[in-house]
Order: sequence, then structure tokens, then C-alpha cells
Amino acid sequence: MPHFIIDCSDNIINRKSPEEIMESVYSAAESTGLFAEGDIKVRINPFSNYRLGKGKNGFIHVFANIMEGRTAEQKQGLSQKIVSALNVMFPDIAIISMNIRDFEKASYCNKSMVM
Repeated sequence: MPHFIIDCSDNIINRKSPEEIMESVYSAAESTGLFAEGDIKVRINPFSNYRLGKGKNGFIHVFANIMEGRTAEQKQGLSQKIVSALNVMFPDIAIISMNIRDFEKASYCNKSMVM
């Protein structure tokens, strides 16, 4: 269920492979114990066209979409784990951030729910 979408400047994937970056996010999310085994999905979107503030050398932003029901503390812990893991990989990148959006159970639907 949870989806982690990594937007980043293309210089990020020139330093570490997309697989390494996605694995870092996957492992950090999995380590929280908030999600069922095998449910985590991670993808990455490198951008070649972007503009940053003066002196900034790249960016990483993770958008997390998770099912509602987690506490603010759980979501804060998830964000901190993922941002910390990425900061270890890219200590000199000035912009590493994340936000979490909740899916509403009432309006969520996937393929297995309509069969």
C-alpha cells in the first residue's frame, strides 16, 4: 500500500544508482514496522530541468502516500528515518525533505477490491 515517490535532481543518480537510493528509502520505511511485509512501493523521478536557490547543489524530496490511521508521531518518525538515511548517503546535498499524505480508506480502491 504505501507509495514512496522520490523526486530528485539528476546529479543525485549520477552519484548513487537509482536502485541504491530506492533501497535506502525502502529499508528505512520497512524498519519502522508501520507497513505489512512486501507492501512498500518505491519509485524515483530524476529531473534534468529544475531551479534551486543560490548555492544549492541538488535536491531530494520524498512524497509518501500511506493509508490513514497512523499517528502524527508515527509519521514524524517515518519522515525522520527516511530523511536521515538519505542524508547519510548524500551529506553534502542541501535539500533533502519529505512529506506524507494519507489515503482515505473510504475512497481508496485497487484492482483486488473490484474483482
